[in-house]
Amino acid sequence: QVSNLILEQPLKRSANEFRAAQENPGLTAGTNPGLVVSRLLVHAQSTPTSIALASRAGVLTFGELDARSHAVATALRAKGIGRDAVVGLCLGRTPAMIVGALGILRAGGAYLPLDPAYPAARIAQLLADAEVSVVVADATQLAQIAWSVGQRIVLDEAAQIVEGGVTGLASAPLDDAQPSDLAYVIYTSGSTGQPKGVEVTHANLANLIEWHQRAFAVTANDRASQVAKVSFDAAVWEIWPYLAAGASVHLADDEITAHPEALRDWLVAEKITLGFAPTPVAELLLRLAWPAGTALRALLTGADTLHTFPPAGLPFQLINNYGPTECAVVATSGVMPVSAQTSGLPTIGRPIDNVQLLLLNDSRQPVAVGEPGEIFLGGAGVARGYRNRPDLTAERFVTISFNTGGPPKRFFKTGDLGKILPNGEIAFLGRLDDQVKIRGYRIEPNEISAALNQHPSVAQSIVIAANSTTGEARLVAYVVAKNATPVPRGELRDFLGARLPEYMVPATFVLLDALPLTPNGKVDRAALPAPDAANSTAASTFTAAQTEAELVVAEILAPLLKLAGPEQVDVGANFFELGGHSLLGTQLIARVRETFDINLSLRALFEAPTVLELAAEIERLLVAKLASLSDEEVQQQLAKSEPLTATSTP
Repeated sequence: QVSNLILEQPLKRSANEFRAAQENPGLTAGTNPGLVVSRLLVHAQSTPTSIALASRAGVLTFGELDARSHAVATALRAKGIGRDAVVGLCLGRTPAMIVGALGILRAGGAYLPLDPAYPAARIAQLLADAEVSVVVADATQLAQIAWSVGQRIVLDEAAQIVEGGVTGLASAPLDDAQPSDLAYVIYTSGSTGQPKGVEVTHANLANLIEWHQRAFAVTANDRASQVAKVSFDAAVWEIWPYLAAGASVHLADDEITAHPEALRDWLVAEKITLGFAPTPVAELLLRLAWPAGTALRALLTGADTLHTFPPAGLPFQLINNYGPTECAVVATSGVMPVSAQTSGLPTIGRPIDNVQLLLLNDSRQPVAVGEPGEIFLGGAGVARGYRNRPDLTAERFVTISFNTGGPPKRFFKTGDLGKILPNGEIAFLGRLDDQVKIRGYRIEPNEISAALNQHPSVAQSIVIAANSTTGEARLVAYVVAKNATPVPRGELRDFLGARLPEYMVPATFVLLDALPLTPNGKVDRAALPAPDAANSTAASTFTAAQTEAELVVAEILAPLLKLAGPEQVDVGANFFELGGHSLLGTQLIARVRETFDINLSLRALFEAPTVLELAAEIERLLVAKLASLSDEEVQQQLAKSEPLTATSTP
């Protein structure tokens, strides 16, 4: 009988100790987090001339941030905004965005960040779903939102109100939000195609701030980066823990965040001490040379699966973090060891302060240490639910009873898979819905990607499952090479074949210049090119076999692919896109060797996966073989090769 597995801080417990952890972990001793506004205003009063925000447009001091956000809050109160009211915030990565967000919080409302790059229809959809009556924006956004929201407050680049303000002070008091009130609402994509708004409270945010400041020893002397899109919940993490500590937040331009080299140079030049980068960007930053004297002491990352350990000699720590939006940005965190000290996939660390983690099976029973289970998250970070979606809230935010007789507790059902390692850290195994079954084997694609990234010429990779033209699932690996030097597909297959079971070796390798990313910095799986379009040399129309070698290969291939005859084989189509896999490839190669009496390797099929390419390789090998034979041996070989097919003669 396995005990309930509740993982929590402090960080030093082993997996065996975690097994014995029971209900009622309680809050971290001494924790009494204040709300973000009250903590920030302490610094505005004590050090009003200290820099709060810095960008290419200039700086705002804490005193200026206080005054301008108060003006926004006053204007919002005059428009009827109070506790729990959601206000749209349609501003880019600028000081005005932070002034607007703080003003909304001071009015008692919750801010809904909207990326100005969103299509107008998307903005309108989110505003309507969240029941927004007032929007804070800049003049360039008015054309998109004015028709759908009547009331607005317009800020200029310097975060001054240019429209929608009021004279004098609002009669209602400001800064009176309660811990249970909403702080922000962020929309995430939904599996049904309908976005869902996650409602995060001030208590959720306060716990994130308190943990972050303790874990990373944040002081007023720190300089933090802000690189995430405003609609990405990582921006919450990049802003409030630092301003609440009196530290300065430095906002990067879009052209800087788009290029790892430029981002590195900016982090160094700005003397950033604590920075964040989405996982795919962080993996690229780790491969760059860094000056030994850089001020950066920790690079925080998250939002996607980390496949890379930091190299030895890096002048800062890499902190990997995990947490869905529904759990206030961060649920687990851990310092990553250098690559020479470990192997396998990097972990996601351990739960942060006041967060509990369960690993449960399909019957919602705890799994044993080392066994995979779905991650359930509870504690201070769990959001209120989904805005105006009681059905979905009830489905994903669940109560779980414990065998200790205590009251049920509320957990978020993440849909993520993990396991506890012997050292007590959590291994992230991917999404439950990302698991695939190939020829009866259940496979985690992230495990394959982790192995692939160990190849010395591979910079990044992602592995997905896709259906072939016959409907059979097969693995597809998308690979970004280092230094833009193409890596032979056969070499990649051999590399994985020496490390993984045959059924885990992808059927297709697609070479890309870069992995496509969403605006939030996650890998955009929907934007990955179709393997056949990326790899195949086929024409857009069907091409039948023409040469004798093509006809023979088509005859061999047709029964393997369960086609009626060789006339149905498109010689320009990729073998793996037609439903082929390694086992069928082995049979194909064996038949080719028997027919042509040449030494053709399975690797050749990965390098030449179409009938056209394979036939050309066969002809090349035949010519090379004949060139090395005497006249007598040539005649013997020609006699042995007749007839080439069962239905025709040369």
